[in-house]
This record gives sequence, C-alpha cells and structure tokens, in this order.
Amino acid sequence: MSTWSVVFLGVIAFSTLVMALIQVGAIVYSAMLARRIEALLTRLEKDVQPMLERVTEISTEAARMSALATQQVERVDQLFAEVQDRTEHVMTVVQQAIITPAREGAALFGALRSTFAALRGLRPSANGRQQRPPRGVEEDDALFIG
Repeated sequence: MSTWSVVFLGVIAFSTLVMALIQVGAIVYSAMLARRIEALLTRLEKDVQPMLERVTEISTEAARMSALATQQVERVDQLFAEVQDRTEHVMTVVQQAIITPAREGAALFGALRSTFAALRGLRPSANGRQQRPPRGVEEDDALFIG
C-alpha cells in the first residue's frame, strides 16, 4: 500500500468518525427536544383542562337554558291560543246574549214607532185638519211589498 492510500484511508476514517459524532449529537439533541416538548404539552394540558371543563359546563348550561326557553315559548303559545279561544267564545256569547236581542228590540221599537207614527197620521188634529203623516211613513209605505 502506498502512503497516499493510507492517508486517504485515514481521512475517510476521520470523516466517518466526525459524521458519526454529528449523528449522535443530533440524536441526543432530538431526544432532549422531545422531552422538552413533552413537558410543555403536559403543562399545557394541565392548564387547558380546567378551561375545557368550564367550556363544557357552559355549553351544557346553555343547552339546558335553550330547552327551558323553548318550553316557556310553547307554554306562552298555548296560553295565547287558549286566551284567543276564550275571547272568541265570550264574543259569541255576548253577541248571542246581548247584541242579537238588542237588534230584535231595536226592530220592535222601530216597528212600534212606525205604528204610532202611522196612527198619528190618521188622527185629526185639534184644529180639525188631518195632519200630514211623518216623512218616514210615506217612504216606508212605498217600499212595503205585501
């Protein structure tokens, strides 16, 4: 073997040794970095866990409140429907008990008034002349079909 080949072989061996040391250093550094990241994640997990529990509590409470609000809205809707039904019933009763008899009474009084007006129109007045029938009587007679 020549001297140059021994020198090159030594350079190759030295280069391989340097590469091996760099690789071992990179592996050691990676392991240390992995431990630090793991410790950081553990700490972050411990810090975030109470917040996540609180968010879960808030979410559960919001869902419960939403369900209660929905129930209350349904109750109010039922109440208004019941009030509307009762109001319609009261209006029907009022119409049957008051308005219909009032109309019939008004018609009766109108008939009596027309009858008295007609009777007054046929009777002679105090001065001996027959009075002219009231205005409405002549018009009503013209419209009568019978």
